[in-house]
Amino acid sequence: MNIENKVVVITGGASGLGLEAARYLVSDKGAKVALFDLNEKSGKTIVTQLGEGNAIFCKTNVDEESAVERSIECTIKRFGAIHIVINAAATPTSFRILDRDGRARNLDQFLATINTNLVGTFCVLSKCVEYMANNIPENGERGVIINTSSIAAFEGQIGTSAYSASKAGINGMNIPIARELGPFGIRINSIAPGLFDTPMANLLDENVKTKLLKICEAPKRMGNPEEYAHACAFLIENGYMNGRVLRLDGASVMSSL
Repeated sequence: MNIENKVVVITGGASGLGLEAARYLVSDKGAKVALFDLNEKSGKTIVTQLGEGNAIFCKTNVDEESAVERSIECTIKRFGAIHIVINAAATPTSFRILDRDGRARNLDQFLATINTNLVGTFCVLSKCVEYMANNIPENGERGVIINTSSIAAFEGQIGTSAYSASKAGINGMNIPIARELGPFGIRINSIAPGLFDTPMANLLDENVKTKLLKICEAPKRMGNPEEYAHACAFLIENGYMNGRVLRLDGASVMSSL
């Protein structure tokens, strides 16, 4: 799909990987973007930077169905269509199954992680698909979905059972959704990033960050958010990529700790 003048919904678009995707798709590819995020201050600043003719901000809790519907309605009212959705919103969590007293933790943290990372992803893509299916086909295509997984979906560390489950679930949706939406001309893929230089990574303890950097094989560094943005553009533009996971991790393999 040609990206120029296409409308892209980006969750988590006010920071990190989602923000870089928005910048790249607008500045280099000529897209229009709708930023779905909770950070209103940052979102409005980014809209000013990108240009109000190119971007809008919609305050959105992705796992709240009514909020997603309102944001999509706002996007349609402003731009008239939705062609692409990039789900980059996520919450990082780490907790052990048993607490220090050997008791099972309650389900609150697990459910919160699944609801944001997995249910929120499905909620946004499903609501966007309703509008994508009505687009006029371009070379047989009406829409593209890109979800953000993680290498933790494959080699989760101790304490990341909820996070890894949510990201593995994102990959598990690829084939059934590709099969269901293929007749409508809608493709889906996911990107599984490794360690990237984002505000989320910068929240990590320096000792933890040092350990994680050791798993980066080649190149020996964190990924640049621009590289995620380039991967998004590739998945949009390559019409034969469908139903797959693109692992973007510098040959990293996560250790147990």
